[in-house]
Amino acid sequence: MSPTFSIRPITPADDLAVARIIRGVMPEFGADGPGFAIHDPEVDAMSAAYDRPGAAYFVVELDGRVQGGGGVAPLEGGPEGVCELRKMYFLPALRGLGAGAALMQRCLAEARALGFRQVYLETLRGMDAAQKLYERTGFRRLDGPLGATGHFGCNRFYLLDLP
Repeated sequence: MSPTFSIRPITPADDLAVARIIRGVMPEFGADGPGFAIHDPEVDAMSAAYDRPGAAYFVVELDGRVQGGGGVAPLEGGPEGVCELRKMYFLPALRGLGAGAALMQRCLAEARALGFRQVYLETLRGMDAAQKLYERTGFRRLDGPLGATGHFGCNRFYLLDLP
């Protein structure tokens, strides 16, 4: 029997777990220096950061423990109608269970409900499983970044048109 996971909106009680996940997973992929989301001020208070119009963040629980998360918010400095898929990271126990695809669908559904027409994301070489998920979902690679996220450490950029 494979483990089951659940997805729900973040609450303030999840902030510490989500910060630990972000700060634990990003270094696995060399994303701990300047120019990466690990240093964003919102990491310590994700529930507050996404408690605003046009934003949503979800956590993924496995066996009653938060093991991952991801969300959407308007793209900073980007064109109107474009949101960014943000801070989607999973602990190893959650990987390979289909949680990435399920969370992606939840985030895309929320982006549509919020009225966005496109979803943008930034990542980096080495996050191969994530990039395969993005491409299976229909994201297309861009030659360079959009907006002004401040994540100059990222080197892969993707965009998805929402139907």
